[in-house]
Amino acid sequence: MTFRTIIVDDEPLARKGLQYRLQDFDDIEIIAQCSNGREAIETIRAYQVDLMFLDIQMPGLDGFQVIDEIVKQGLRMPMVVFATAFDQYAIKAFEVHAIDYILKPADEERLCQTIDKVRQVFKSNTDAEHKSKLIRLVSDVTGNDCQQILTQLSNNQPVSISHYSDILAIKDAGEVNRVPVKDILWIDAAGDYMCVHASSHANSNPQESTHILRKTMKQLEQHFDPKFFIRIHRSTIVNKNFIQKFCSQVNGEYFLVLRNGKELKVSRSYKEKVKQAINS
Repeated sequence: MTFRTIIVDDEPLARKGLQYRLQDFDDIEIIAQCSNGREAIETIRAYQVDLMFLDIQMPGLDGFQVIDEIVKQGLRMPMVVFATAFDQYAIKAFEVHAIDYILKPADEERLCQTIDKVRQVFKSNTDAEHKSKLIRLVSDVTGNDCQQILTQLSNNQPVSISHYSDILAIKDAGEVNRVPVKDILWIDAAGDYMCVHASSHANSNPQESTHILRKTMKQLEQHFDPKFFIRIHRSTIVNKNFIQKFCSQVNGEYFLVLRNGKELKVSRSYKEKVKQAINS
Protein backbone atom coordinates (compact mmCIF):
# COMPACT_ATOMS: atom_id res chain seq x y z
CA MET A 1 0.00 0.00 0.00
CA THR A 2 1.26 3.45 -0.95
CA PHE A 3 -0.25 6.39 0.93
CA ARG A 4 -0.98 9.34 -1.32
CA THR A 5 0.05 12.20 0.94
CA ILE A 6 -0.23 15.98 1.05
CA ILE A 7 1.61 18.42 3.30
CA VAL A 8 -0.34 21.49 4.40
CA ASP A 9 1.69 24.28 5.98
CA ASP A 10 2.01 28.01 5.34
CA GLU A 11 5.76 27.90 6.02
CA PRO A 12 7.78 26.85 2.92
CA LEU A 13 10.75 25.63 4.98
CA ALA A 14 8.48 23.47 7.15
CA ARG A 15 6.93 21.87 4.05
CA LYS A 16 10.33 21.28 2.47
CA GLY A 17 11.77 19.82 5.66
CA LEU A 18 8.88 17.40 6.16
CA GLN A 19 8.96 16.34 2.52
CA TYR A 20 12.69 15.62 2.80
CA ARG A 21 12.16 13.39 5.86
CA LEU A 22 9.19 11.58 4.33
CA GLN A 23 11.29 10.55 1.32
CA ASP A 24 12.82 7.84 3.51
CA PHE A 25 9.48 5.98 3.63
CA ASP A 26 8.80 3.84 0.55
CA ASP A 27 5.06 3.75 1.15
CA ILE A 28 4.64 7.55 1.37
CA GLU A 29 4.02 9.33 -1.93
CA ILE A 30 3.90 13.13 -1.72
CA ILE A 31 1.40 14.22 -4.36
CA ALA A 32 1.10 17.88 -3.34
CA GLN A 33 2.29 20.58 -1.00
CA CYS A 34 -0.32 23.15 0.04
CA SER A 35 0.50 26.55 1.48
CA ASN A 36 -2.96 27.17 2.93
CA GLY A 37 -6.23 25.53 3.85
CA ARG A 38 -8.03 26.39 0.61
CA GLU A 39 -5.34 24.70 -1.46
CA ALA A 40 -5.64 21.62 0.74
CA ILE A 41 -9.40 21.39 0.23
CA GLU A 42 -9.08 21.80 -3.55
CA THR A 43 -6.38 19.11 -3.65
CA ILE A 44 -8.56 16.71 -1.68
CA ARG A 45 -11.43 17.47 -4.06
CA ALA A 46 -9.28 16.80 -7.13
CA TYR A 47 -7.28 13.77 -5.98
CA GLN A 48 -7.66 10.73 -3.79
CA VAL A 49 -5.67 11.71 -0.72
CA ASP A 50 -4.93 9.00 1.83
CA LEU A 51 -2.89 10.98 4.35
CA MET A 52 -2.63 14.65 5.25
CA PHE A 53 0.01 16.31 7.42
CA LEU A 54 -1.92 19.35 8.57
CA ASP A 55 -0.53 22.45 10.25
CA ILE A 56 -2.87 23.93 12.85
CA GLN A 57 -1.99 27.61 12.92
CA MET A 58 -2.27 29.05 9.42
CA PRO A 59 -3.62 32.35 8.15
CA GLY A 60 -7.04 32.15 6.53
CA LEU A 61 -8.36 28.68 7.27
CA ASP A 62 -6.60 27.07 10.22
CA GLY A 63 -6.26 23.31 10.64
CA PHE A 64 -9.56 22.99 12.50
CA GLN A 65 -11.41 24.88 9.80
CA VAL A 66 -9.88 22.70 7.09
CA ILE A 67 -11.36 19.62 8.77
CA ASP A 68 -14.66 21.46 9.15
CA GLU A 69 -14.77 22.36 5.45
CA ILE A 70 -13.98 18.78 4.38
CA VAL A 71 -16.98 17.62 6.39
CA LYS A 72 -19.28 20.40 5.18
CA GLN A 73 -18.44 19.75 1.53
CA GLY A 74 -18.85 15.98 1.88
CA LEU A 75 -15.33 15.22 0.70
CA ARG A 76 -13.48 12.00 1.45
CA MET A 77 -11.64 12.44 4.74
CA PRO A 78 -7.97 11.42 4.59
CA MET A 79 -6.08 10.20 7.62
CA VAL A 80 -4.83 13.26 9.47
CA VAL A 81 -1.58 13.89 11.30
CA PHE A 82 -1.54 17.29 12.98
CA ALA A 83 1.59 19.39 12.99
CA THR A 84 2.15 22.08 15.59
CA ALA A 85 4.96 24.07 17.11
CA PHE A 86 3.19 24.27 20.47
CA ASP A 87 3.46 21.24 22.69
CA GLN A 88 0.58 22.16 25.01
CA TYR A 89 -1.88 22.14 22.10
CA ALA A 90 -0.69 18.75 20.91
CA ILE A 91 -0.92 17.11 24.30
CA LYS A 92 -4.27 18.56 25.32
CA ALA A 93 -6.16 18.29 22.04
CA PHE A 94 -4.65 16.58 19.04
CA GLU A 95 -3.56 13.36 20.71
CA VAL A 96 -7.21 12.59 21.42
CA HIS A 97 -8.62 13.31 17.97
CA ALA A 98 -5.97 12.60 15.35
CA ILE A 99 -4.08 9.50 14.27
CA ASP A 100 -1.03 11.27 15.64
CA TYR A 101 0.65 14.64 15.97
CA ILE A 102 4.15 15.85 15.37
CA LEU A 103 5.92 18.82 16.88
CA LYS A 104 7.71 21.00 14.35
CA PRO A 105 10.38 20.43 13.29
CA ALA A 106 9.74 16.68 13.32
CA ASP A 107 12.70 14.49 14.20
CA GLU A 108 13.36 11.21 12.43
CA GLU A 109 12.45 8.93 15.36
CA ARG A 110 9.15 10.67 16.03
CA LEU A 111 8.22 10.59 12.35
CA CYS A 112 8.91 6.84 12.22
CA GLN A 113 6.48 6.34 15.09
CA THR A 114 3.88 8.42 13.28
CA ILE A 115 4.15 6.47 10.02
CA ASP A 116 3.90 3.21 11.98
CA LYS A 117 0.63 4.47 13.47
CA VAL A 118 -0.65 5.35 10.01
CA ARG A 119 0.09 1.81 8.83
CA GLN A 120 -1.61 0.30 11.87
CA VAL A 121 -4.74 2.35 11.34
CA PHE A 122 -4.92 1.22 7.72
CA LYS A 123 -4.32 -2.45 8.53
CA SER A 124 -6.80 -2.54 11.39
CA ASN A 125 -9.47 -0.86 9.26
CA THR A 126 -10.18 1.78 11.87
CA ASP A 127 -10.91 4.49 9.35
CA ALA A 128 -14.46 4.84 10.72
CA GLU A 129 -13.13 5.40 14.22
CA HIS A 130 -10.64 7.96 12.92
CA LYS A 131 -13.41 9.80 11.08
CA SER A 132 -15.54 9.73 14.23
CA LYS A 133 -12.75 11.36 16.24
CA LEU A 134 -12.27 14.05 13.62
CA ILE A 135 -16.00 14.75 13.62
CA ARG A 136 -15.85 15.05 17.39
CA LEU A 137 -13.05 17.56 16.96
CA VAL A 138 -15.15 19.56 14.51
CA SER A 139 -18.02 19.45 16.98
CA ASP A 140 -15.85 20.62 19.88
CA VAL A 141 -14.28 23.44 17.95
CA THR A 142 -17.24 24.69 15.90
CA GLY A 143 -20.14 23.83 18.20
CA ASN A 144 -21.97 21.77 15.56
CA ASP A 145 -23.96 18.66 16.50
CA CYS A 146 -21.53 15.73 16.39
CA GLN A 147 -24.20 13.00 16.43
CA GLN A 148 -26.12 14.61 13.58
CA ILE A 149 -22.95 14.76 11.46
CA LEU A 150 -22.15 11.09 12.15
CA THR A 151 -25.72 9.98 11.38
CA GLN A 152 -25.73 11.79 8.07
CA LEU A 153 -22.37 10.27 7.11
CA SER A 154 -23.43 6.73 8.07
CA ASN A 155 -26.61 7.08 5.99
CA ASN A 156 -24.67 8.48 3.01
CA GLN A 157 -26.58 11.73 3.34
CA PRO A 158 -25.08 15.11 2.51
CA VAL A 159 -23.79 16.79 5.61
CA SER A 160 -25.88 19.84 6.40
CA ILE A 161 -24.36 22.11 9.00
CA SER A 162 -26.39 25.13 10.05
CA HIS A 163 -24.71 28.42 9.27
CA TYR A 164 -25.69 29.62 12.72
CA SER A 165 -24.58 27.36 15.55
CA ASP A 166 -26.28 26.92 18.92
CA ILE A 167 -22.86 26.77 20.56
CA LEU A 168 -19.89 29.14 20.53
CA ALA A 169 -16.77 27.04 21.13
CA ILE A 170 -14.00 29.02 22.80
CA LYS A 171 -10.48 27.57 22.99
CA ASP A 172 -8.46 28.50 26.04
CA ALA A 173 -5.10 26.95 27.01
CA GLY A 174 -5.83 23.74 25.09
CA GLU A 175 -9.36 23.39 26.49
CA VAL A 176 -12.63 24.10 24.73
CA ASN A 177 -15.49 25.89 26.52
CA ARG A 178 -18.86 25.38 24.83
CA VAL A 179 -20.94 28.48 25.51
CA PRO A 180 -24.65 28.29 24.53
CA VAL A 181 -25.33 31.13 22.10
CA LYS A 182 -28.72 31.80 23.69
CA ASP A 183 -26.93 32.66 26.96
CA ILE A 184 -24.65 35.30 25.42
CA LEU A 185 -25.64 38.80 26.60
CA TRP A 186 -23.26 40.94 24.60
CA ILE A 187 -19.79 40.90 23.06
CA ASP A 188 -17.32 43.76 22.98
CA ALA A 189 -13.87 44.20 21.52
CA ALA A 190 -10.74 44.55 23.63
CA GLY A 191 -7.82 45.10 21.29
CA ASP A 192 -7.24 41.94 19.25
CA TYR A 193 -9.61 39.94 21.44
CA MET A 194 -13.37 39.66 21.93
CA CYS A 195 -14.94 39.58 25.39
CA VAL A 196 -17.97 37.28 25.37
CA HIS A 197 -20.31 38.05 28.27
CA ALA A 198 -22.71 35.22 29.05
CA SER A 199 -25.25 34.29 31.67
CA SER A 200 -25.41 30.76 33.11
CA HIS A 201 -28.79 29.38 34.13
CA ALA A 202 -27.47 26.11 35.53
CA ASN A 203 -28.97 26.87 38.94
CA SER A 204 -31.55 29.13 40.58
CA ASN A 205 -28.99 31.94 40.84
CA PRO A 206 -27.87 32.87 37.32
CA GLN A 207 -24.22 33.87 37.16
CA GLU A 208 -22.50 35.94 34.53
CA SER A 209 -19.13 35.04 33.10
CA THR A 210 -16.73 36.53 30.56
CA HIS A 211 -14.81 34.47 28.02
CA ILE A 212 -11.92 35.72 25.90
CA LEU A 213 -11.91 34.83 22.22
CA ARG A 214 -9.43 35.72 19.48
CA LYS A 215 -11.62 36.55 16.50
CA THR A 216 -12.57 39.67 14.64
CA MET A 217 -15.90 41.37 15.17
CA LYS A 218 -16.77 40.63 11.54
CA GLN A 219 -16.15 36.89 12.02
CA LEU A 220 -18.32 36.80 15.12
CA GLU A 221 -21.08 38.76 13.44
CA GLN A 222 -21.22 36.11 10.71
CA HIS A 223 -21.39 33.38 13.36
CA PHE A 224 -24.65 34.67 14.91
CA ASP A 225 -28.18 34.80 13.57
CA PRO A 226 -28.89 38.49 12.79
CA LYS A 227 -32.50 38.00 13.90
CA PHE A 228 -31.24 37.80 17.48
CA PHE A 229 -27.79 39.45 17.53
CA ILE A 230 -27.47 43.07 16.48
CA ARG A 231 -24.47 45.32 15.99
CA ILE A 232 -24.88 48.50 18.04
CA HIS A 233 -21.35 49.84 17.72
CA ARG A 234 -18.26 49.00 15.67
CA SER A 235 -16.98 47.14 18.75
CA THR A 236 -20.21 45.76 20.27
CA ILE A 237 -22.76 43.05 19.42
CA VAL A 238 -25.85 42.50 21.62
CA ASN A 239 -28.33 39.67 22.01
CA LYS A 240 -31.61 41.52 21.60
CA ASN A 241 -33.42 39.00 23.82
CA PHE A 242 -31.63 40.59 26.77
CA ILE A 243 -32.41 44.22 25.86
CA GLN A 244 -34.72 45.94 28.31
CA LYS A 245 -34.94 49.41 26.77
CA PHE A 246 -33.51 51.81 24.22
CA CYS A 247 -32.74 55.30 25.56
CA SER A 248 -31.58 58.67 24.32
CA GLN A 249 -29.80 61.38 26.25
CA VAL A 250 -30.09 65.16 26.03
CA ASN A 251 -26.65 65.37 24.44
CA GLY A 252 -27.86 63.29 21.50
CA GLU A 253 -26.19 60.03 22.50
CA TYR A 254 -28.05 56.71 22.57
CA PHE A 255 -27.65 53.63 24.70
CA LEU A 256 -29.25 50.28 25.53
CA VAL A 257 -30.08 48.98 28.97
CA LEU A 258 -29.89 45.21 29.37
CA ARG A 259 -31.99 43.21 31.79
CA ASN A 260 -29.02 42.95 34.15
CA GLY A 261 -28.77 46.75 34.28
CA LYS A 262 -25.74 47.00 32.00
CA GLU A 263 -25.72 50.14 29.82
CA LEU A 264 -24.19 49.92 26.35
CA LYS A 265 -23.57 52.85 24.03
CA VAL A 266 -25.20 52.83 20.60
CA SER A 267 -23.21 54.64 17.93
CA ARG A 268 -25.15 57.08 15.75
CA SER A 269 -24.33 55.15 12.59
CA TYR A 270 -26.12 52.06 14.00
CA LYS A 271 -29.02 53.93 15.69
CA GLU A 272 -31.69 53.35 13.02
CA LYS A 273 -30.75 49.69 12.50
CA VAL A 274 -30.92 49.11 16.25
CA LYS A 275 -34.39 50.69 16.43
CA GLN A 276 -35.63 48.53 13.57
CA ALA A 277 -34.16 45.37 15.11
CA ILE A 278 -35.74 46.05 18.50
CA ASN A 279 -39.15 46.72 16.97
CA SER A 280 -39.11 43.69 14.68
